[in-house]
Amino acid sequence: MAFSSKLGSLLRQNGQTPMISSMLSSLRCMSTSTKKLFIGGLSYGTDDQSLREAFSGFGDVTEARVITDRDTGRSRGFGFVNFADDESASNALSAMDGQELQGRNIRVSYANERPSGPRSFGNNGGFGGSRGFGGGSRDDSSF
Repeated sequence: MAFSSKLGSLLRQNGQTPMISSMLSSLRCMSTSTKKLFIGGLSYGTDDQSLREAFSGFGDVTEARVITDRDTGRSRGFGFVNFADDESASNALSAMDGQELQGRNIRVSYANERPSGPRSFGNNGGFGGSRGFGGGSRDDSSF
C-alpha cells in the first residue's frame, strides 16, 4: 500500500489526477488479500476459540481474533478470521453472512487493510492545541 500512496502523490504532482483513482483502485485490488474476513455484530460472549470453531468448517482457519477494549478487556463486538486460502474465505462469507452466532445475527465481509502510517487523534494530529491535553501555554507565576 505504501507503493500506491507514493505513486498517487507523484501523479498528483505531475497534474495527472484523472487517471489516479483507477490506477490506485487496480493496485489496491491486486494487493488486497481475500483470505481475511471481518465479522461484525458478535455477541459479547464470543471469544477467539468460539469464533474459530464457528468458521473452521469452511477450511483451515489460521487466526481467529475477537477485538477487545484495551482498558476493560470486554469484546468490542467484532473480530477477524483469517483462512489459509481464498476459496475457504469466500465459502465462509457466503454461508455465514447474516447467520446467527451465539444469539446474534453476524455480518461477514472481506476485511479492508488499515492504511499504514501514524493514526491521528482529531484535526491537529495529537493531543496538543488549545482544546487537548497540555494545550496552550500556562504561566504558573500568575497563580
